[in-house]
Amino acid sequence: MELAVGTIVSGKVTTITKFGAFVSLGGNKSGLVHISEVAAAFVSDVHDFLTEGQEVQVKILSISPEGKINLSVKQALPAAQETKPRSAYRPQSAPQRPAQRHTASVATTPAAPVEQSFEDKLKQFMTMSDSKMSELNRNRDGKRHKRR
Repeated sequence: MELAVGTIVSGKVTTITKFGAFVSLGGNKSGLVHISEVAAAFVSDVHDFLTEGQEVQVKILSISPEGKINLSVKQALPAAQETKPRSAYRPQSAPQRPAQRHTASVATTPAAPVEQSFEDKLKQFMTMSDSKMSELNRNRDGKRHKRR
């Protein structure tokens, strides 16, 4: 099978690394899909979008003289189709871990109305900032007195 830049071919994900995924194109050829070319959305972990053994459509971006093939999954998708992480396809009945929150920030944050004016947001920010600064100063002053 002859590979040409710009063509869309089918391949199988063979290895997933922290920087991308290697895809076997057949005929003893393989290429790399860089993490930036996995999906249109931000990708922090390739495992959220691809699995080993998965069949994917890839676009050939470039072929170096050494034979390295650069591939893209996001450019092979139609413009209307959006890539979602696999975790987005979890059934709603599956238990999900609760988000971990810092209890101090939750306690000091008042319930925000749906629509706030700029002045309200600024006032809320200044209140939170003042309380955090006073707490930091209190901790700093307490540490200074212990040294003497």
